[in-house]
Amino acid sequence: MAPAVERLSPSILASLIAAASLSIPSASLADPGPDEPTLAEIRAATERFRDVDVALAEGYIRDPANLCETAEDMGRDPALGAMGVHYFRPDMLGVDGPPNPRVDGTGTHTDFRDPAILIYEPQADGSMELVAVENLVFRKAWHEAGHDAPPSFHGLAYDAMEDNPETEADEAHNFMPHYDRHVWLYRDNPNGIFKPFNPDVSCEHHAGAD
Repeated sequence: MAPAVERLSPSILASLIAAASLSIPSASLADPGPDEPTLAEIRAATERFRDVDVALAEGYIRDPANLCETAEDMGRDPALGAMGVHYFRPDMLGVDGPPNPRVDGTGTHTDFRDPAILIYEPQADGSMELVAVENLVFRKAWHEAGHDAPPSFHGLAYDAMEDNPETEADEAHNFMPHYDRHVWLYRDNPNGIFKPFNPDVSCEHHAGAD
């Protein structure tokens, strides 16, 4: 132990360790499960997608509805923030047709080294900045594949998303019931690294529907 640390009393040292742990999102403290990548490995594998043209060249397509998703749009507290604009790989999601009446798919892909979805924040100059990666599986397909529980990542179950037809908001952004997990690797998220919305992401510069 370094001399400066040795001079600290046990109670002060314990306080410093506790304070440091509070600065880390609690969901990120769990160790990766078997065959799961670390956050550093995911970032290394997805760094190239900071250039949205690379994502497009590799088969990702921009949300055809051209939505920049916010918590308010999905019936949540506006203070939670936004997601951004989704670019997705139809093959990984198992989506092979237009919404009928909602987007549905048969994929069960959950490997974050090759995420099915990339999320970008529109910038004032018209460019797109990568802020997060995401995996999504449709509930029906996931359970038909033999899974009793939702998928999980780093010990945390995916979020369950389903539209409530009795509300005006679309809680599942035009998707059939599904499970998803966001990982905010490219923009710090005060809500937590695995939370769906980020108050530090904005749709201010979104150009609107194409």
